[in-house]
Amino acid sequence: MFRVPFITGTGWTAEDDTRNAHVAVITRGLADKLFGVVEVVGRTIRVESTELRITGVIENWRPTPHFYDLNNGAYSKGEQLFIPFSTSRELKLSRSGNMNCWGESADAEAVGAPCEWIQFWVELNSTAKAAAYRDYLVRYSQEQKTAGRFELEPNVRLRDVIDWLDFKQVVPRDARLQTWIALGFLLVCLINTVGLLLTKFLRRSAEIGVRRALGASKRVDLHPARHRVGRDRTRRRRPGPGSGLARSVWRSATSPRATPSSRGSISPCWPRPSRSRLVSSLLAGLLPAWRGCQVTPAIQLKSH
Repeated sequence: MFRVPFITGTGWTAEDDTRNAHVAVITRGLADKLFGVVEVVGRTIRVESTELRITGVIENWRPTPHFYDLNNGAYSKGEQLFIPFSTSRELKLSRSGNMNCWGESADAEAVGAPCEWIQFWVELNSTAKAAAYRDYLVRYSQEQKTAGRFELEPNVRLRDVIDWLDFKQVVPRDARLQTWIALGFLLVCLINTVGLLLTKFLRRSAEIGVRRALGASKRVDLHPARHRVGRDRTRRRRPGPGSGLARSVWRSATSPRATPSSRGSISPCWPRPSRSRLVSSLLAGLLPAWRGCQVTPAIQLKSH
């Protein structure tokens, strides 16, 4: 469901869930720390005096924000070991997080106790399935209220990841305000850059017109003149506005993106493009480049 990246092995099976199998999936970091290698499928790991068989090793997986468990910190460190829920209940492993109870129970963590402490996630790949699942939850809540276990009327909400983050207010409002302010500054910088580049291109309209008249294309401005160095003749090519734009886009696409922060999992990645840099370069260079290519050679030759 969360597309966790496996390095080797797989997760546990549905049968492992039903029979409380002593299996586990660990991260690369934990595998390196305990064994020094990641090829550890089939080996065992001891968790609170219980041997668990390793079925798979995943990459160091840390989604940011920690959307599937916001109670323990939206930007907390990722887990390093995963086991079936039924196994955790059999071994009575400790838990962390909030527990809300609306009644008394000898074992608040037992399945069926009048307490809320488990978070469920479900993958629904169609609107019809989402509607059917919501109806099922409403009927279940109504049945539990009729039986006297629930006290309130059904109040079912289905939220996807983005809606869930908004509901929990993971991103504070001041951060959003700062984002809009930053976009405003970016827009001002783009306008200034476009004006400077446009002025530069228009000042060289005569030169561009002459080169166009001599056969240079709009894509690459080929300098037709040849110059001597000693007795050797070399042809010199001079890039035009189109190639300048291409270089700007290439530099933006291949430069390291962002820097790691104490909260997030943003890291330098090369050569994956940064969308903001790529779009900014296109916006800043497209109009001046296009305007420079529209220079009419006849008018420039006539005026000069």
